[in-house]
Amino acid sequence: MAGTRASVPRPALVLGIAGAAPFVAGALAMLVGPGWLKLTAYVYLVNYAAVALAFVGAVHWGLALAASRAGVAVGWSWYGGSVLPALAGWVALLLIQPAPKLVLLGLGFAAVFIADVRAERAGAAPAWYPALRKPLTIVVLVSLLGALAATWRH
Repeated sequence: MAGTRASVPRPALVLGIAGAAPFVAGALAMLVGPGWLKLTAYVYLVNYAAVALAFVGAVHWGLALAASRAGVAVGWSWYGGSVLPALAGWVALLLIQPAPKLVLLGLGFAAVFIADVRAERAGAAPAWYPALRKPLTIVVLVSLLGALAATWRH
Protein backbone atom coordinates (compact mmCIF):
# COMPACT_ATOMS: atom_id res chain seq x y z
CA MET A 1 0.00 0.00 0.00
CA ALA A 2 1.66 3.12 -1.22
CA GLY A 3 -0.53 5.59 0.69
CA THR A 4 -0.03 6.68 4.27
CA ARG A 5 -2.48 8.16 6.73
CA ALA A 6 -0.75 11.51 6.27
CA SER A 7 -1.56 11.45 2.55
CA VAL A 8 -5.29 10.86 3.07
CA PRO A 9 -7.22 14.01 2.13
CA ARG A 10 -8.51 15.67 5.28
CA PRO A 11 -12.21 15.60 4.26
CA ALA A 12 -12.00 11.86 3.54
CA LEU A 13 -10.27 11.24 6.87
CA VAL A 14 -12.69 13.32 8.95
CA LEU A 15 -15.78 11.92 7.23
CA GLY A 16 -14.39 8.39 7.44
CA ILE A 17 -13.88 8.73 11.18
CA ALA A 18 -17.37 10.20 11.54
CA GLY A 19 -18.74 7.23 9.60
CA ALA A 20 -17.04 4.80 11.98
CA ALA A 21 -18.32 6.52 15.13
CA PRO A 22 -21.78 4.83 15.09
CA PHE A 23 -20.05 1.43 15.07
CA VAL A 24 -18.07 2.28 18.20
CA ALA A 25 -21.07 3.88 19.92
CA GLY A 26 -23.31 0.92 19.12
CA ALA A 27 -20.83 -1.67 20.32
CA LEU A 28 -20.07 0.25 23.53
CA ALA A 29 -23.77 0.69 24.26
CA MET A 30 -24.28 -3.04 23.79
CA LEU A 31 -21.32 -3.93 26.00
CA VAL A 32 -21.88 -1.56 28.93
CA GLY A 33 -25.36 -0.08 28.58
CA PRO A 34 -28.52 -1.04 30.45
CA GLY A 35 -30.71 -3.80 29.01
CA TRP A 36 -33.12 -1.55 27.12
CA LEU A 37 -30.22 0.31 25.49
CA LYS A 38 -28.45 -2.91 24.46
CA LEU A 39 -31.34 -4.05 22.30
CA THR A 40 -31.87 -0.60 20.80
CA ALA A 41 -28.14 -0.25 20.09
CA TYR A 42 -28.08 -3.69 18.45
CA VAL A 43 -30.92 -2.81 16.09
CA TYR A 44 -29.37 0.53 15.16
CA LEU A 45 -25.90 -0.98 14.79
CA VAL A 46 -26.87 -3.78 12.41
CA ASN A 47 -29.02 -1.46 10.31
CA TYR A 48 -26.24 1.12 10.10
CA ALA A 49 -23.72 -1.62 9.29
CA ALA A 50 -25.86 -2.83 6.39
CA VAL A 51 -26.12 0.71 5.02
CA ALA A 52 -22.40 1.34 5.47
CA LEU A 53 -21.56 -1.97 3.79
CA ALA A 54 -23.65 -0.92 0.79
CA PHE A 55 -21.80 2.40 0.74
CA VAL A 56 -18.29 0.92 0.71
CA GLY A 57 -19.38 -1.52 -2.00
CA ALA A 58 -20.78 1.34 -4.05
CA VAL A 59 -17.36 2.96 -4.04
CA HIS A 60 -16.28 0.12 -6.32
CA TRP A 61 -19.21 0.81 -8.66
CA GLY A 62 -17.86 4.35 -8.92
CA LEU A 63 -14.36 3.06 -9.58
CA ALA A 64 -15.75 0.80 -12.31
CA LEU A 65 -17.56 3.75 -13.89
CA ALA A 66 -14.38 5.85 -13.82
CA ALA A 67 -12.36 3.00 -15.34
CA SER A 68 -14.98 2.53 -18.04
CA ARG A 69 -14.89 6.23 -18.84
CA ALA A 70 -11.10 5.96 -19.16
CA GLY A 71 -11.51 3.20 -21.75
CA VAL A 72 -10.89 0.20 -19.50
CA ALA A 73 -13.09 -2.80 -20.24
CA VAL A 74 -15.16 -3.34 -17.10
CA GLY A 75 -16.98 -6.63 -16.83
CA TRP A 76 -19.40 -8.53 -14.68
CA SER A 77 -16.94 -9.29 -11.89
CA TRP A 78 -16.20 -5.65 -11.15
CA TYR A 79 -19.77 -4.43 -11.30
CA GLY A 80 -21.02 -7.57 -9.57
CA GLY A 81 -18.44 -7.27 -6.84
CA SER A 82 -19.58 -3.73 -6.17
CA VAL A 83 -23.20 -4.84 -5.70
CA LEU A 84 -22.51 -7.90 -3.53
CA PRO A 85 -21.85 -5.88 -0.35
CA ALA A 86 -25.32 -4.30 -0.55
CA LEU A 87 -26.87 -7.69 -1.11
CA ALA A 88 -24.89 -9.16 1.80
CA GLY A 89 -26.11 -6.34 4.03
CA TRP A 90 -29.68 -6.99 2.97
CA VAL A 91 -29.35 -10.72 3.63
CA ALA A 92 -27.83 -9.96 7.03
CA LEU A 93 -30.89 -7.90 7.92
CA LEU A 94 -33.12 -10.83 6.98
CA LEU A 95 -31.33 -13.18 9.36
CA ILE A 96 -33.00 -13.70 12.72
CA GLN A 97 -30.13 -14.69 15.01
CA PRO A 98 -27.58 -12.00 15.96
CA ALA A 99 -24.45 -14.13 15.50
CA PRO A 100 -24.90 -14.98 11.80
CA LYS A 101 -26.06 -11.42 11.14
CA LEU A 102 -22.98 -9.85 12.73
CA VAL A 103 -20.60 -12.41 11.21
CA LEU A 104 -21.98 -11.84 7.70
CA LEU A 105 -21.63 -8.08 8.09
CA GLY A 106 -18.06 -8.51 9.34
CA LEU A 107 -17.14 -10.80 6.46
CA GLY A 108 -18.62 -8.26 4.07
CA PHE A 109 -16.45 -5.45 5.42
CA ALA A 110 -13.36 -7.66 5.33
CA ALA A 111 -14.08 -8.65 1.72
CA VAL A 112 -14.55 -5.04 0.66
CA PHE A 113 -11.24 -4.10 2.27
CA ILE A 114 -9.53 -6.80 0.21
CA ALA A 115 -11.20 -5.33 -2.88
CA ASP A 116 -10.01 -1.86 -1.81
CA VAL A 117 -6.39 -3.04 -1.68
CA ARG A 118 -6.71 -4.80 -5.03
CA ALA A 119 -8.26 -1.71 -6.62
CA GLU A 120 -5.40 0.45 -5.39
CA ARG A 121 -2.80 -2.04 -6.61
CA ALA A 122 -4.49 -2.11 -10.02
CA GLY A 123 -4.37 1.69 -10.19
CA ALA A 124 -8.16 2.04 -10.01
CA ALA A 125 -8.24 3.64 -6.54
CA PRO A 126 -6.03 6.41 -5.13
CA ALA A 127 -2.87 5.28 -3.36
CA TRP A 128 -4.15 6.69 -0.07
CA TYR A 129 -7.45 4.78 -0.14
CA PRO A 130 -6.30 1.56 1.60
CA ALA A 131 -4.52 3.69 4.20
CA LEU A 132 -7.88 5.25 5.01
CA ARG A 133 -9.88 2.05 4.81
CA LYS A 134 -7.58 -0.18 6.86
CA PRO A 135 -8.00 1.53 10.26
CA LEU A 136 -11.68 2.16 9.58
CA THR A 137 -12.21 -1.50 8.70
CA ILE A 138 -10.41 -2.54 11.86
CA VAL A 139 -12.66 -0.25 13.93
CA VAL A 140 -15.74 -1.70 12.21
CA LEU A 141 -14.62 -5.31 12.72
CA VAL A 142 -13.68 -4.77 16.36
CA SER A 143 -17.03 -3.06 16.93
CA LEU A 144 -18.93 -5.91 15.32
CA LEU A 145 -16.94 -8.40 17.42
CA GLY A 146 -17.78 -6.40 20.51
CA ALA A 147 -21.45 -6.47 19.56
CA LEU A 148 -21.20 -10.20 19.00
CA ALA A 149 -19.60 -10.66 22.43
CA ALA A 150 -22.39 -8.59 23.97
CA THR A 151 -25.01 -10.89 22.44
CA TRP A 152 -23.27 -13.92 23.95
CA ARG A 153 -23.46 -12.47 27.46
CA HIS A 154 -27.22 -12.96 27.60
